[in-house]
Amino acid sequence: MSDEILINMTPPETRVAVVENGILQEIFIERTRRRGLVGNIYKGQVCRVLPGMQAAFIDIGLDRAAFLHYSDLSPYQQRASQAGTIESLLHEGQELMVQVSKDPIGSKGARLTTEITIPSRYQVYMPFSPFSGVSQRIECEEERERLKACIDAFREEYDSGGYIARTAAEGMDEFVLRADMLFLLKLWKAIQERYAQTALRSLVHEDLPLAVRALRDLYRGKVEKIRVDSHKVYHRLVQFADEFIPEVAPLIELYKGTRPLFDIYGVEDEIQKALQRKIQLKSGGHLIFDQTEAMTTIDVNTGGFVGGRNLEETIFKTNMEAAQAIARQLRLRNLGGIIIIDFIDMQDEEHRRQVLRALEKSLEKDHAKNTISAVSSLGLVEMTRKRTRESLEHILCESCPCCGGRGVLKTAETTCLEVFREIIREVRQYEVESLLVLASNEVVERLLDEEAATLAELERSLRVRIRFRSEPQYTQEQYDVVLL
Repeated sequence: MSDEILINMTPPETRVAVVENGILQEIFIERTRRRGLVGNIYKGQVCRVLPGMQAAFIDIGLDRAAFLHYSDLSPYQQRASQAGTIESLLHEGQELMVQVSKDPIGSKGARLTTEITIPSRYQVYMPFSPFSGVSQRIECEEERERLKACIDAFREEYDSGGYIARTAAEGMDEFVLRADMLFLLKLWKAIQERYAQTALRSLVHEDLPLAVRALRDLYRGKVEKIRVDSHKVYHRLVQFADEFIPEVAPLIELYKGTRPLFDIYGVEDEIQKALQRKIQLKSGGHLIFDQTEAMTTIDVNTGGFVGGRNLEETIFKTNMEAAQAIARQLRLRNLGGIIIIDFIDMQDEEHRRQVLRALEKSLEKDHAKNTISAVSSLGLVEMTRKRTRESLEHILCESCPCCGGRGVLKTAETTCLEVFREIIREVRQYEVESLLVLASNEVVERLLDEEAATLAELERSLRVRIRFRSEPQYTQEQYDVVLL
């Protein structure tokens, strides 16, 4: 089966699915009201400098100020600072051209950089960088040298900044690469002109919408079809491809079927599975994902798998399958930051090595940069994955209003005991003869049944009459004690 890119369009939302050999590997979602900011260039204003953190907060016109660290300043700016500190370069009220490198995530504002990068199909242009390079995914040394020579010749001729040859540049003719670089130079000049005319704390340059970005960034040689279910977007993609990526234009196909595009490929079902905490493995084992603010933990369990010749063989096969499943889930869920994987303990050192190698190999297709450590003394694999946008769970879900995101609720018994303590507190603080307790149906039923004896003793000792009323809207943790 071939690799395909599916683009589903509705007025409020764009979704792009990357399907490899019939299996969903990645999903990108962009809401019209909340478009991603990564790649956008702003005319910012420094609102606060933090010498202790070697960072600054920059106002770019969003609800929250964005964050700029000294390490994210361009090489030119860093060299201009003799003291090597952010306070020697920035001051409050200063105007600054910045680019968003990470979307606002959770309670954190956007992450910024002054190392401006402008991507095209074959290269990334860095106007403030004196360096150039070639994508690490291009392994052929001869091809790397050819691309580097092409970039160096162009830079010398036009006295421009730095370029990075992207994976798509591999094997492309020199005249195509030069045309791409000329386009980037013209685009950069247009951005500079727009910057001069733009007001402070305003957007200067916005990256392409998701559907077009998918064509630019996600297309690889193995992709044999790009399907889109919108006439308008289809024509825009064909126009973009004809102008910048002619070889891709024949692959773009307008889907006209009556059945939803994502349903045909089972994408909707896979998205729902990716929101679940537990993922079942074909062997009978399963994975447990726990995503927190600090890190994501993944626990591997054998479950009902007993297929190996012995326990060690069973564990090894489960871990090998889990390594491939984890790599896919990291891409699908877009999990980033620190990730801790608790594989089932293996006694055989060779088995540990093979599982780690299987994980590394499965992650080679991942667009996000990742680093994996060796298996620790506790049998854990620690890794990091670059996070530039919200995870799938954070885009599609919100914290439960009942449990506050904990994933558990207090038992009815615990709430009853809290009600008793609150009654004692109220009676001792105020002289009252009767009280009304408002609580969920489960809590009221328990108070009048299992806790009836305790309740009667409480009324006698406090000399107060207690009444109850069920509130259907209350959760099991909610209650109110009202003085009558």
